[in-house]
Formats: sequence, C-alpha cells, structure tokens
Amino acid sequence: MADINKIVAKFCTDGKATSIAPCGNGLVNHTFVVNTQNEGKVTRYLLQAINKNVFPDGPQLVDNIYKITTFLKTKTNDPKAVITLIPTKDGKYYHIDGEGVCWRMSDFLDDVVCLERFDSLDEFEQCAYGFGNFQRQLSDFPVDTLFETIKNFHNTPLRYETFLKAVEEDKFGRRVDVEEEIAFFKSEKDFYPVLFNANKEGKLPIRVTHNDTKTNNVMLDAATRKAVRVIDLDTVMPGFSVNDFGDAIRFGANTAAEDERDLTKVSLDLELFDVYTRGFLKGCAGGLTEDEVMLLPEGAKMMTIECGMRFLTDYLQGDVYFKTNYPGHNLDRARTQIELVRDMNRKWQVMKDIVKKYI
Repeated sequence: MADINKIVAKFCTDGKATSIAPCGNGLVNHTFVVNTQNEGKVTRYLLQAINKNVFPDGPQLVDNIYKITTFLKTKTNDPKAVITLIPTKDGKYYHIDGEGVCWRMSDFLDDVVCLERFDSLDEFEQCAYGFGNFQRQLSDFPVDTLFETIKNFHNTPLRYETFLKAVEEDKFGRRVDVEEEIAFFKSEKDFYPVLFNANKEGKLPIRVTHNDTKTNNVMLDAATRKAVRVIDLDTVMPGFSVNDFGDAIRFGANTAAEDERDLTKVSLDLELFDVYTRGFLKGCAGGLTEDEVMLLPEGAKMMTIECGMRFLTDYLQGDVYFKTNYPGHNLDRARTQIELVRDMNRKWQVMKDIVKKYI
C-alpha cells in the first residue's frame, strides 16, 4: 500500500497529520482515521482507499458522492447531517496513487455510533427513518446523472441466468450436494421479473438508492440514538426504493445470523418488519407512491432470494466472490436465505397487511 502520510498530504486538511490509524471492520475499502493539528486545534478526517477490484472507476464513484452530498446539503441546515468531502490540493475530490488506487477523504463525526446490531426497537426504527429520509431528500434528484458503480447490481433476472450457468457448468462438482437448493431457486423463477415488470407498468419508478442499507450505515447520535446521517455512499446509484427497504429487512428482521446452520432459528420477525416499515415510511414522509409502498414486501423477498442465489452461485463457482471463513460457508448462507424466503411466503399476507396500514 502507498505511503499514507504522502496520501494525506495531497488533501486540504486543517494542519498536518499527527496520527493515522485503521478504522472500522469493512470488507471492501481500507479506511483510516487521520488526526491533524493546527495551532492546538485538532481535526479528524476519514481517509479511504477504494477497492478497485469491486469499484473499477473510483473517480466516477467519488463524483456520484459529490453530486449526492452537494444536493443533500441544500435540504438541511445541519452540517452533521451530510458527509463533507475534502478536496485535494489540485482541486479534485480524489487522489490516484502510483498503484492506481483511488483515495478520498471526508469529515469525521464524533459523538455518534454505528450499530452492527441494534439494542432496541427504537434504534432499529431510527435506522429505518434515516434511510427513508435519505429517499425523501433525494426524491427530486436527477437520477439519470448518476454513474452505475456496479453494473446490474440488483438485476435479479440476470442473476438467475448467471446462477443457471453456474449450475450447468458445475466446475467443482458441487451440484450433487445442492439439488434441493437448486430446485428451490428454479421454483421461484416467475417471481424474479416482478419489480422490472412493475417498473414497465409505471408502478415502480427509478430512484436514487443506497444499495447497502445495513444498520451500521446510519450514524445515530450517541446520546439520543436519533438518526444523524447516512454513510457509505459507494453504491449509491439508480435503482428501486423497495430494494433498499428489502435489503434492510433481510439483514435486520431475520431472527438468526446470515449464516446460521440451525435453520429452525431462521424466520422473519414480524414485529421488526412492522417497526422498520413504520420508520422507513415516516422518513419517506409521503415520498413514495401507494404502488411503491405495496411493493415493499416484494422488495424484501427479492433481496433475500437474490442474495441467497448469489451465495449458491458463488459456492458452485468455487467461492470466488464472497469472503468465506470455512468450507461450505456460502452454502450455509444460501440455505439461511432460502429458509427466510420460505418464511416470508408463509407470512406474505401479514406482510402485505402491515404495509397497507401505513399508506
């Protein structure tokens, strides 16, 4: 990796760096907290090296973030509410080092928390509110000006085609052990184009979407536990609002871990589904159409089944995309998602009734 001190020196910081330390547990980008000092005043920044294997066009990614954050600043007077990018000394908002790695710097907030798992229903609702408010504030943003940082990221029909190809090729001879799982994904094939069909029918518009709506991507005030800002904007691009909602449900309303082996522990917690729906729609503040709201359950099921399909595809391809901690890890993940989808199917009408009451 490049000399971090030299990278920091490329940005317009307030004073010289006095310390640089790794930050967070992200699996994609390398992140550092930089402390600077100027006449006794200490300022902290967040410095990140963008993973070029995941995001090959770093400058376009940073340009997306610049456009989004500049727009969001017109919607609020609170400087804490929106990420502030720090420019480089040559007037850009990124720096490319000698190895071709794209770096960016932003402000650092103190007195906030990012929760891997929430401790209360109120915290979960605040995370939902944060992402819903993100949707509301960007509802009139010109979405066609955004770069697609990961092509076809949530194109479920295309993911299904990739899955079928992996099944057919069976490069590692693993198909024999997963015929039941393969049969499950094939049985749901008519569901995969549902959101794209709704879009064609004018029921589901293309909007600005975050695409990584885990609870730890909403900063909460450390004291009040109220949503402060949405972070990790690398995957912000055009998409469907219901997918943002759905990925949060897949992650947050599952009663078990993503890779739980005991499938009897896996289910959709309807109370958490209700709480997140309420918080998300409060944040949206009427910004979604009635058709979109009624498609929220489809978003939850779509993100869960797509993720499960991707896990099984990666297992069949030799575990080349997702980081695994043991043999069969991706298969465990896929089975968990399958069980969660099955439970959603059992609770489908209740899910529909929950979203309907919030219209």
